[in-house]
Amino acid sequence: MPAFTDNVVVITGASEGIGRALALALAPQRPKLVVSARSRERLASLAEECRLLGAEAIAVATDVTDERQCQELIGKTVDAYGRIDTLIANAGATMWTRLDELEQPGVLEQVMAVNYFGAAYCTRAALPFLKQTRGRIVAVASVAGLTGVPERTGYSASKHAMVGFFDSLRIELADTGVTVTVIAPDFVVSQIHRRAMGGDGQPLGETPMQESKIMTAEQCARLIVDAMEKRRRLLITSLRGRLGRWFKLFAPGLIDRIASRAIRQRH
Repeated sequence: MPAFTDNVVVITGASEGIGRALALALAPQRPKLVVSARSRERLASLAEECRLLGAEAIAVATDVTDERQCQELIGKTVDAYGRIDTLIANAGATMWTRLDELEQPGVLEQVMAVNYFGAAYCTRAALPFLKQTRGRIVAVASVAGLTGVPERTGYSASKHAMVGFFDSLRIELADTGVTVTVIAPDFVVSQIHRRAMGGDGQPLGETPMQESKIMTAEQCARLIVDAMEKRRRLLITSLRGRLGRWFKLFAPGLIDRIASRAIRQRH
């Protein structure tokens, strides 16, 4: 039997990008999905697609920056399915500007609110139920949470916060049977880049990435599902990212240059 058959899986940030790809990748295993994001229309469409692929699926519109809504998301999941087996904290926001060109410092708070506090709020609300099922927590962070990335200061900070939070939580949960998997994707084709906030606080409107040269959300989702099944501690989706962990220890100047070049080349 596939690992996620009848598994109750909550996915935040599910309306597009990696979250949507994860829902569609899991659906053929016939899980019980709860897809969550702010867009009701996109969620409804996604839930229907998942049902056609074999999953049970409900859509719950949620703004993860609101702790009350995070609690309601978990409550509606338990009301619908009676339990929670897997929480995928995937909702994300990003920025793309040098700090000395940032006109609206509130951008830093917005990115932190979605990426870090949103993940923390949902996890805290789900934790009692995950303990009951010896479930899984999957935190979609970024390689930017493992090293510095120019023009992404606020984003990198929020992902570093995520990694620290979930690494700490893993230790707290060591005797509960609940596992924590941190995902560190490299650049992935996603709408998040089009919605990245510039120095004026407004969305860029078009991606700054060379999308033909970076991983698709579907490719990323397949790697994540495999890591979830194996309850891996950490998944870094690119060779560059894996090597970067070691370069940071032994040749920190080199990893700075690699990160700078990646941003200049946009892949």
